[in-house]
Amino acid sequence: MAGLLKVAAETEDDGGLLSDRIRNALTDEIASGALVAGSALEEQQLADRFGASRTPVREALRQLVVSGLVEVRGRRGLVVARMTPERIMDMFETSAEIEAMCVRLATYRMTPLERSRLIELHDGSLAMVEANDVDAYDAFNRLFHECIYSATHNSFMAEQAQDVRARLSAFRRTQLRQGDRIRKSRDEHSAIMHAIAEGDGDTASRRMRAHMLNAAAALRRYIDDRIRPVDEPEQHNL
Repeated sequence: MAGLLKVAAETEDDGGLLSDRIRNALTDEIASGALVAGSALEEQQLADRFGASRTPVREALRQLVVSGLVEVRGRRGLVVARMTPERIMDMFETSAEIEAMCVRLATYRMTPLERSRLIELHDGSLAMVEANDVDAYDAFNRLFHECIYSATHNSFMAEQAQDVRARLSAFRRTQLRQGDRIRKSRDEHSAIMHAIAEGDGDTASRRMRAHMLNAAAALRRYIDDRIRPVDEPEQHNL
């Protein structure tokens, strides 16, 4: 019975899957620079740290490998991947253009049901912002953008958007911790929603591009506030 209780505790709690909680915690540490490039990630040490078995830790690390934040390096095993801030900004710029194309097409193609779903999601995010619940808002944010991808009714475009988003998911989550970014993000969503409601795809596209670039700027400030040495402004890695 004790074993079953342990399994239940490790698979689901108030915050969802334990593996997700471990992944999110490591994601924040990698994105902020607390875990620097080359840092070894050992399953048993992480299991001890999070009070878990190795199974959820292994799953969390697998997801981090898929996202590109962690890599397998020979005999050293799993280590934090090297990714410069400049590289991350390039990824955000690419994502901004893809997301802008998606929302422009979605504005003209989404069904009334899809529009209703988007409005429902957006309305529900207000409570998350007021509670400053980054994890809940991050989950909502993913669904919000995925609904837009789906509403393009272009499966190839949606796949490309999903692929780029997966590469950036860690950083898109972490940027929400900078200042009042979570509230600004929702305000930007509101502006995008207004353009969609008016059937103005071009305006929705411009606002989505700005939304993504604002997220990139917030992440850069988050990084700078935490890991940039005063006398070595460009000497850091994620």
